[in-house]
Amino acid sequence: MKEFWSDRIRGITPYTPGEQPRNRTFIKLNTNENPYAPSPKAVEAIRETAGEGLRLYPDPEGTPLIQALARRTGLQENQIFVGNGSDEVLAFAFQAFFDQGSTIVFPDITYSFYPVYANLFGIRCRTIPLREDFTLPVEQFLGDNDGVVIANPNAPTGIELAQEGIRRILEGNPDKVVIVDEAYVDFGGVSTLPLIDEYPNLLVVQTTSKSRALAGLRVGFAFGNANLIAGINCVKNSINSYTLDRLAIAGATAAVEDEDYFQAQRRRVMDTRERTAARLRELGFTVLPSQSNFIFVSHPAVPAKKLFAGLREEGILVRYFAQPRIDNYLRITIGTDPDMEALAAALERLTQ
Repeated sequence: MKEFWSDRIRGITPYTPGEQPRNRTFIKLNTNENPYAPSPKAVEAIRETAGEGLRLYPDPEGTPLIQALARRTGLQENQIFVGNGSDEVLAFAFQAFFDQGSTIVFPDITYSFYPVYANLFGIRCRTIPLREDFTLPVEQFLGDNDGVVIANPNAPTGIELAQEGIRRILEGNPDKVVIVDEAYVDFGGVSTLPLIDEYPNLLVVQTTSKSRALAGLRVGFAFGNANLIAGINCVKNSINSYTLDRLAIAGATAAVEDEDYFQAQRRRVMDTRERTAARLRELGFTVLPSQSNFIFVSHPAVPAKKLFAGLREEGILVRYFAQPRIDNYLRITIGTDPDMEALAAALERLTQ
């Protein structure tokens, strides 16, 4: 029943997040969360901030966090935006750069929030099929659009488009904004941040949810030409001036500044990913090359849907997408080494 709903949302199918179990303990490999704790310095910063100051509004610009990001990236402060998770940052960017009735392009297999935002904001979207090996056909993204959105590394495949491909897309759409969503780039990918001063149409979006283990804090970033960042700020300040609370600003700032911890933890995830991929290949699985904190796998004999259900019975959650071209694949988040050993043992049983 949709009584009182606006016409704009009546026909929208919202994004479906991964299952968050409440009544049973699972090995949770379905939502690409980091298996390790966030930086102790981030936790301590949150504790220190959780006091009387919470009665006051936070810094509306998130200045301490922007300053920390500027020091880390070498960008200017006016080239950085911070918001309530990369999903909110993307929502603001869609509104800032794509007009109602315009047509944007993104791959047919990618982050499923992109078409949701397009529908919500009255933007037409045209999906471009990935190749059979799930790589991106760069030449089909060159022109004939009003904007481009690319997850790199892609989700749910984990495959990265080389920087030369990003350059070709930027140069092929000089008058349109190209959004590169780098939610997973810290797990072995190459960031396009160094291209920002070269390409005024490039917007890079990142998050603290994955590599910095702060999914529960909800902090995301955008990096780009000062004009693009001003556009996002215009949207943000027309909706909610205080998108980041005091705890989020403090925790994320400390996490960004704790470079040693960040490097050590992301390396742990990457090493476990490579060991797991090798083990599953030994079991007969096809495992796509991944530069993310998950792997995308398929078995030649046992359907993915059956494996998904079997793993759940064994207390392991993974992600299954019932959609064309990938309905025989599972997306598996990289957990701890014991988590992945349990996964491999369960898959071995289920495929015998």
